[in-house]
Amino acid sequence: MPRSEKPSASPSNVSIEIYDEDSSTFDSEEEEKSSKKKNRGRNKVEEDEDEEEVTAAERRRRYKRRRMQEASMDSDDSDGESCKSRKNRANRRSRDGSCDEEDEWDRKSKLSGMGKKKKKRKGSSSDDSSDDDEMTEEEIAKLKEAVEEKKKLIATLRSKPWKMKKKLQVLKDAKRFVEKFEGALGKGKGKQFYVYKVMMMKKWMKFQRDFENFKTACIPWEMKIKEIESHFGSSVASYFIFLRWMYGINVILFGLTFGLIMVPEALMGKPYGTLPRKTVPRAEEASAMNFATLYDFSGFAQYSVLFYGYYNNQRTIGWLKFRMPLSYFLVGVGCIAYSFMVVIRTMAKNAHDDGGGDDTSFNFSWKMFTSWDYLIGNPETADNKFASITTSFKEAIVEEQESRKEENIHLVRFLRVLANFFAFCTLAGSGYLIYFVVRRSQQFALEDMENLGWWERNEVNMVMSLLGMFCPTVFDVISALENYHPRIALRWQLGRIFALFLGNLYTFIIALMDEINLKLEEEKLVVQNMTIWLANVYNGTIPENVTGLPPHVDLADVPRGPCWETMVGQEFVRLTVSDTVTTYVTILIGDFLKAVFVRFFNYCWCWDLEYGYPSYSEFDISGNVLGLIFNQGMIWMGSFYAPCLPAINVIRLHTSMYLQCWAVMCCNVPHERVFKASRSNNFYMAMLLFILFLSTLPVVYTVVSVPPSFDCGPFSGKVRMFEVIGETLEHDFPSWFRKVFRLASNPGVILPFILLMVLSIYYLNATSKAYKDMNLELKKKLQNQADENKRKNKQKAQEARQALEKAQETSKQDPAKASQGIVAS
Repeated sequence: MPRSEKPSASPSNVSIEIYDEDSSTFDSEEEEKSSKKKNRGRNKVEEDEDEEEVTAAERRRRYKRRRMQEASMDSDDSDGESCKSRKNRANRRSRDGSCDEEDEWDRKSKLSGMGKKKKKRKGSSSDDSSDDDEMTEEEIAKLKEAVEEKKKLIATLRSKPWKMKKKLQVLKDAKRFVEKFEGALGKGKGKQFYVYKVMMMKKWMKFQRDFENFKTACIPWEMKIKEIESHFGSSVASYFIFLRWMYGINVILFGLTFGLIMVPEALMGKPYGTLPRKTVPRAEEASAMNFATLYDFSGFAQYSVLFYGYYNNQRTIGWLKFRMPLSYFLVGVGCIAYSFMVVIRTMAKNAHDDGGGDDTSFNFSWKMFTSWDYLIGNPETADNKFASITTSFKEAIVEEQESRKEENIHLVRFLRVLANFFAFCTLAGSGYLIYFVVRRSQQFALEDMENLGWWERNEVNMVMSLLGMFCPTVFDVISALENYHPRIALRWQLGRIFALFLGNLYTFIIALMDEINLKLEEEKLVVQNMTIWLANVYNGTIPENVTGLPPHVDLADVPRGPCWETMVGQEFVRLTVSDTVTTYVTILIGDFLKAVFVRFFNYCWCWDLEYGYPSYSEFDISGNVLGLIFNQGMIWMGSFYAPCLPAINVIRLHTSMYLQCWAVMCCNVPHERVFKASRSNNFYMAMLLFILFLSTLPVVYTVVSVPPSFDCGPFSGKVRMFEVIGETLEHDFPSWFRKVFRLASNPGVILPFILLMVLSIYYLNATSKAYKDMNLELKKKLQNQADENKRKNKQKAQEARQALEKAQETSKQDPAKASQGIVAS
């Protein structure tokens, strides 16, 4: 006999009336009784006391009788009824049952409301009769249970293996039931408070949901990155996430430099043309506004708030008495400190997020049966989800293949040693080429710049950009010999390009230090010539306490020093701009035009251009990541001498996000071996932290050891740049604070503090490793226990199967014994 379908109500003991042809007599009786009761309740309360509502026990008995009738009816119709008709009838009964459940509770709530109205009219004389009309404690408990079950159904509906049409219908019915009867759970005044509380809770939940959606919508480029991840995998998306993070860091750095250095100087400082350092020299006035001069960041761009040399050395400027030298120094230190703090904090957060459990158990089963989101209603979203699931399967297949791969260990070791030798030769050659080019540029600097061509003026920047563009391709060819896992191969590639950029950068810095020494020697000669020039201006004798120039002397004719700080800032700005232009040209020519050629000439070519040579380009993760990191290193190094660098980098990153997103989706194809990126970007962050540390060293060296220029910048006239701190303490703070500061800056206090920090870091690192080992051991124990449980379950299943087979064999011989054997099994 087929099993009767249960109505789709909550799994509580709530009585549900199911209306069909066999139970129509009971329904007509209930409707007649309820109508008579309502009429008698309007006329007379005493008649209502005589005719009471059907008790819960009678309803349960009626419900059982109807269930028995349904079962008998199903057994009678089972011979001639198809499976499809039975399923349709069960669905219709489930829908009718949910509606009947609402009607039943609706009648109870109305009776409860009528009882309360009667109680108000009759007063204390009708207390007993109104209590009979109200819902009993048992009914309220059942209604509360039904509401809670409906809420649970709404919360877990997404995971139900039902069709979308059924899900929507059940969701609609459940929400209507909850909205209709949730407020009926209170009594008297408490009922109104409960209704108000439920209403406010719903509004608060809706506000939280809308606020979460608003926060997601406010994340920059979130949908672009999700679309890229769905088509190219998490490894390519990790680059764009890292790019967005770098954009946020540079926005903060730009806010500090722009708001505390450039704007105060432009608004409260002396304007252009009031000081020699703020005036273009006479020899450069003719070409100061040419495009070539401005593109080279000379002329009027050099003598502006963009560079170090424009700022005055007055302690206070403007009516706010803004301390420009102190602000300049503290902003430079604050930018470095903020960068260290945010990088280390991000690494700690990623390490905490990466400490989750193992997700490799039943990986393909989870992806097969739980990947799709059945609530997707947008075709474009569905396409992205389909591409994302396909990409995740490719990533999982690569992971499984790499875990089962067998290798010839001796051949692999030989090829890896050979690849590292080729990579070392490439790095050494690039370093020598940078050193040679910088030496040539120093020789060109001694000549007249007007007689030099464009290549001679920009040779260093172009050579470094070309090396950064072609050397990663060489490393990519070399890495094919090593046969690493794609994720490990990416890290080796990143490490080699990191060493290339680091060598090039420090070769460039060493050459700049040589040029700084030359500028300092030139500055000594300028000081002597300045003394002679002043003597000539004052007719051979220089008056004492001279604070300015004679009124008849034009500021453009005053001799001035080379200002090595502005020269360093210009070099970093030129290098950043040339690197940006090279990157954009590479995208347009190397990716876009190549894709256009392959797309339109594939029909008339001798071989298949898409699958042969040249084919579509793949996105170069390692080259782009290292380009970001070293570009940020140049920003950290050069922003102290060129406050405009963070603004230039913000513009570069903003345009790079749109241009590279477009290039990836239009011109690139996914990697041949799509691999899953690690759940944290700590490898990127570790390289960024290392380059931040290396970028800080030259700046600290120049601040502590190199004397500033005598006639430009906010620290002119001082022996060292950091003396601005002592000057501020002396003039603006009391004597006791100076004593405390000197005591705290004593090496006898700093060295023990550093030693204590190192010991604390060592202890915390050892503790973290111990916890990590304990977690791994616990995972192994849990995995072993799970394997043991599976083995036991499998053994029990085999024993049950064997017992069943034996029972079937004996059934052919003795049916009585077979039934006993089946019951025993």
